[in-house]
Amino acid sequence: MVTVEDMGPRPVLTAPLLLEQESDSTYRAPNLLKRVLSLLANVRPGSDLTRFQLPPLFNLPKSQLQCHGESVYCTGGDLLSKCANGETSMERFISVVAWSVSTVRPLMFGVAPYNPILGETHHVSRGTLNVLLEQVSHHPPVSALHATDEKDNIEMTWCHYPVPKFYGTHIETEVNGRRQLKLLNKEETYEMNSPKLVIRLFPMLGVDWLGTVTIKCEETGIAAELHYRGNSFFPRPGIHRSIKGRIFMTSSSSKTIYEISGHWDRTVTAKDLNTGKSKIIYDAKEALSGVKTPIVKDSQQGIWRTESTVVWGDVSQAILNKSWDKAKEAKSAIEERERERVKERKSQGQNWVPKHFTVSYSKENGWDCLPIQKSVPPAPIVAPF
Repeated sequence: MVTVEDMGPRPVLTAPLLLEQESDSTYRAPNLLKRVLSLLANVRPGSDLTRFQLPPLFNLPKSQLQCHGESVYCTGGDLLSKCANGETSMERFISVVAWSVSTVRPLMFGVAPYNPILGETHHVSRGTLNVLLEQVSHHPPVSALHATDEKDNIEMTWCHYPVPKFYGTHIETEVNGRRQLKLLNKEETYEMNSPKLVIRLFPMLGVDWLGTVTIKCEETGIAAELHYRGNSFFPRPGIHRSIKGRIFMTSSSSKTIYEISGHWDRTVTAKDLNTGKSKIIYDAKEALSGVKTPIVKDSQQGIWRTESTVVWGDVSQAILNKSWDKAKEAKSAIEERERERVKERKSQGQNWVPKHFTVSYSKENGWDCLPIQKSVPPAPIVAPF
C-alpha cells in the first residue's frame, strides 16, 4: 500500500490569496456558475457539507491548511511585531485587533481549497516567525496551528473546526474553534474566534465573512466586539465587507473606550471616545499588497512528505495547467490512498495519533489542540519579505 509518507517531496508553491486576486480568473474553470448550481442540485437545504467532496474543477490549487497558514505568514507589514512591542496594554490590544482583521482574506466565488488529509502538515517560516499546521482529524475536519517567534516572544495556537451547511440560497460555514495569541514577555493572552464564511447563490453571487468576532485579554480586562457585515439582497458599498465594533473594559461596566469602523478589505479606524480623535489602525492595501509566493530556501533541510504542497503537488500542477482530467486522476488517487489507510488502521485496531499536537474533545468546550513542542523549528519553505 502506498501512503503519504512514500510520496516524493515535489512541492508546488502557489501565490497567496490576497486582495488583488479577488477578480483573478487564473483558477476558474469554464462555465463555473452553471457547474456550481448543477453540483448543488441534489443537496437538501440544511445539509451538512462536511463530507462533501468537490471535483478539481472547483478547487483552488492549495489546501485549506495553506489558506490558514497564509493568513498568518503572508502579510506585507509587520503586524505581529506591533502587537508585541506596543508600550501600553491598550496600544497592544489595538494592534491585536488590527492583526485579527488582517487574517480575513477575500475568497473567489465557486472555488475552494482542498480538504486536508489526515496527518497533512504545512510548515513555513517568515523571518523569525515559524508556522506549523497539522490536520489532526478528518471526520470531523479539525486543523491545528502553532506559530512561534522567539525574537518578539510571540506564540500562537489555533484549533479550527469548520461546519459548512447548505441553505438553498447560500452555503454558511461556521468556523468553530479557538484562537490564542500570546505575548510572552508581557504575560498577555488574547483569545478570539472567527467570523462565518457565507457563499451566496441567490439573489446575487458573492462570498462574505459575516458575524461577530470577540477578542478578550483576561490579564488586562480589555475586550472587543467586531461585527462583520455584508450585502444581503442589494449591493450597498457602505455595508459590503464592513466592520462595526468597539473596544471596552470588562471591569468598568463594559464602558466603550474606542469605536471601530471601516472595511476589512480597505481601512479600519479606531475612534477614541475620550478625545474624539480617530486613527487608521489597519490598511489592507498596505498589509496585503505585494506579498510574494513562498519559496523553497533550503532543500537540504528536508521537506516533510506530509507537507501540503507535496501531498497535493500533482493536483495543483494539473489545475494550474487546466488539465482537469489529470487533476481528477491525481485527486482520486490521494482519496483512494486515504480510504485504504483507514481500512488498514481499522483492521489492525489502531487509532491515528497526531504527530505535533495533543488533541482533546468535550461537549462543553469542543475541540482543543495543544502543541507538543514548545517552539516551532525553522522551515525549508520560506515566505519572503
